[in-house]
Amino acid sequence: MSPPVRAGAERSIQDKHRDRRRSLRFKPVVCATNRLSLGDRRAPRCAQLHGYDSLSDRLHALKDWLTGQARLRRFEIEPASEDASFRRYFRVRSDDGSLIVMDAPPEREDPERFVDLARALARIGLHVPEIVHTDVAKGFVLMSDLGSTLYLDVLGEDTVERLYGDALGALVVLQACGPRDYSPPPYDRGLLWAEMELFRRWYLERHLAVALDASQRRLLDEAFALLADAALQQPRVWVHRDYHSRNLMVTAAHNPGVLDFQDAVIGPVTYDLVSLLRDCYIAWPRERVEGWALGYHDLALQTGILRERDEEQFLRWFDLMGVQRHLKASGVFARLNHRDQKPGYLGDIPRTLGYVRDVASRYGELASLGQLLDDVEGSAAERTGEVSRV
Repeated sequence: MSPPVRAGAERSIQDKHRDRRRSLRFKPVVCATNRLSLGDRRAPRCAQLHGYDSLSDRLHALKDWLTGQARLRRFEIEPASEDASFRRYFRVRSDDGSLIVMDAPPEREDPERFVDLARALARIGLHVPEIVHTDVAKGFVLMSDLGSTLYLDVLGEDTVERLYGDALGALVVLQACGPRDYSPPPYDRGLLWAEMELFRRWYLERHLAVALDASQRRLLDEAFALLADAALQQPRVWVHRDYHSRNLMVTAAHNPGVLDFQDAVIGPVTYDLVSLLRDCYIAWPRERVEGWALGYHDLALQTGILRERDEEQFLRWFDLMGVQRHLKASGVFARLNHRDQKPGYLGDIPRTLGYVRDVASRYGELASLGQLLDDVEGSAAERTGEVSRV
């Protein structure tokens, strides 16, 4: 196990990452929303739905809404993406172009919050879908189409500096100019703790079938308290809360397109940063990630997001915030499998918990958490042979 990183333990972190920070291009986003014209909205002549053997009542209602209230002409509709929630997205192609319609059952989702946030974020210059037509009572929202190319689809050595530069520029806009006419809820201790409990309940107890003893439960409680304390020490900013390569779209202009912002809160300054740079879906070398993080630290100082330069503190916040997020994400992935019958995210757990292990190996106060993770996964592997690591 590597010793924990403490202030002054590594030689000149600033010198170490100077070249990396210079290479990353930060390009703050400017306001450039595209107004869509739906043209002649006379009653449609026909509508087709592709990708389904039969239409559910919900899909029938969606089609009727598009042809009725939204007054689209001839159109075709097809699945646009799979979401880790109860929301569904469809691409609608009509004579007026391509649009996206969100089906968010109001008994399970809050479509009004999505609409309000989309409009608020557009006002500060973020490239979010433009709301075209809504019926929040039914849970239907028609919006502009930001395309089908995810960051995750194209991230690589030749693209990462430009794409992350754009994404971090957009993050500066969110944190420095977060809408003042909309007040998201606080990312408080209760919410931080509830998220980490997903790891205990769904990953450890349900997915691994581990019966934690009293000492293990106490160890987890102590780790959760440490992580919540570190998060609450940080400057408070707007937090997207799921800012990563599957929620950022590559767009020809005003890159990136930003999706899945409906759970935004006011919270820790490093949350979205670590969500992006220690992504559950793609990993980069630690030194490179720290260089990008410190580049953002400099940009945050220049724009007034941060008031004091303290790189060691910032990287500590970044590391511990990542552990909190990755524990939560692992629990969410397990819950998607066991509760929602969506097993596709299980393959991302080893990478996600790999981040936890790496940070735990460098911080003495988290060493016991890393050991617990090794112990319970090792025990589960002996029983089932199904647990793997990165």
